[in-house]
Amino acid sequence: MIGPTLFAYLFRRYLSTFLQFFVGVCVIAYLVDFTELSRFKSTLPGYTLGSGLLVSALHIPLIAQTAIPFIVLFAAIATLMALNRRYELVVARSAGVSAWQFLAPLCLVSLMIGVVATTVFNPLGAHALTWAQQLEASFSDDQKNNFDTRIPWLRQRDANGVTIIGAKSTAERGLQLNEATFIQVDNSGEIFERIDARQANLEDGKWVIDDATVTRQGEAPEQVGRLEIKSSLRPEFVEEKLARPETIPFFDLPGKMRAAWSFGLNANGFGMQFHSLIALPVLLVAMTLIAATVSMRFARLGQSATMILGGVLAGFLLYVVSVLVKAFGTAGVVPPIVAAWIPVVVAMFFGVTFLLYREDG
Repeated sequence: MIGPTLFAYLFRRYLSTFLQFFVGVCVIAYLVDFTELSRFKSTLPGYTLGSGLLVSALHIPLIAQTAIPFIVLFAAIATLMALNRRYELVVARSAGVSAWQFLAPLCLVSLMIGVVATTVFNPLGAHALTWAQQLEASFSDDQKNNFDTRIPWLRQRDANGVTIIGAKSTAERGLQLNEATFIQVDNSGEIFERIDARQANLEDGKWVIDDATVTRQGEAPEQVGRLEIKSSLRPEFVEEKLARPETIPFFDLPGKMRAAWSFGLNANGFGMQFHSLIALPVLLVAMTLIAATVSMRFARLGQSATMILGGVLAGFLLYVVSVLVKAFGTAGVVPPIVAAWIPVVVAMFFGVTFLLYREDG
C-alpha cells in the first residue's frame, strides 16, 4: 500500500511538471498569436502595440484550454520517465507498490486540473474571448476581423415589410454586428432601402447603427453617422442564434441550451461544448493512463525516443478522434453527450487495458 509520504511526493512532482509545461505552452502560444496578430492587423488604423499585446493575452485562456489534454499527456510522460531514470519507480515496485497505487496521485492531480479547467478556466476564457472580439472590432473601420465566418442571415418583420440582416463578423455573443448590412424589403417584395454600416448593436427593441451608408432606389448614397431601426428581434434570440459556444461560460451553457430550444433553434453546439467540459476531468485521467502505457517500461539506452514517439502518436490520434466526433455532435449526426464521451471512453479503455495486461498479465 502506498504511504502518504510517497503519495505526496508523486503528487508534487507531477503537479510541478504540469505547471512547467503549462507555462511553457502559454508563453509559446502567446508569442505565436501576437506575431500572427501583428502581421495581419498592425497596418490597421486602430491597432497599437499595447492593444495587440492585450488581445493576444486574452486569446491565451482559450488556447490553453484546448491544449490542456496534451499538456497533461506530456507532463505525465515526463514525470514517469524522470522517475524511471532515477530508479524511483523500480524501488517502489520492489517494495510492493503496484502501478495502480503510484498512478493514483497522478490521476488525482489530473482530475483536479480538469475540474479547475472546467469551472474556473473556461468561464475566464469565455469572458476573455468576448473582450478580445470587442477590442479587435475597434481596430479598423473596414472590419477585416473575421471573428466568425459562419454567421447566418437574420430576418425581422414589421408593418413596412421584411428586413434582412447580415454581417461579416460578430462580437458580444452576437449582439454586435461588424460590417453589417440591412436590406429592407416592402410588402410587395421590392427592395426599397439598403443600409451598410461599420457596426450595429442590438438594444431593447432597436438596432443602433454607427457610420451608416443609406442607399435608396434612384437616389445617391447618403452618409449617416448614427441611425436607429426598430427591431422585433429579442436579444436572447439573436444571442442564441449567433453566439459561439466558446464564448459562453460553462455555468451559462444549460440556460443557453434551454433558451435555444424554446426558440426552436439547434442547440447541438452548446450541448457539445457543455458535455465536452463535463467529460474533461475524466479525459485528463485517461490521458494520464495513456502516458503510463508509454513510460512505465524500465528506461534503457535508446528507449526514450520510442517512448516520446508513442506519446506523440497517442495524443495525435486522440486529437483527430476528438475533432471528428465533435463535428458529428455539433452537426447532430450523433447526440452531443455521446460524441463528447467517445474520446474519453476510447482513451480510458486503451490505458486501463494496457495496464491490466502489464500489471496483472
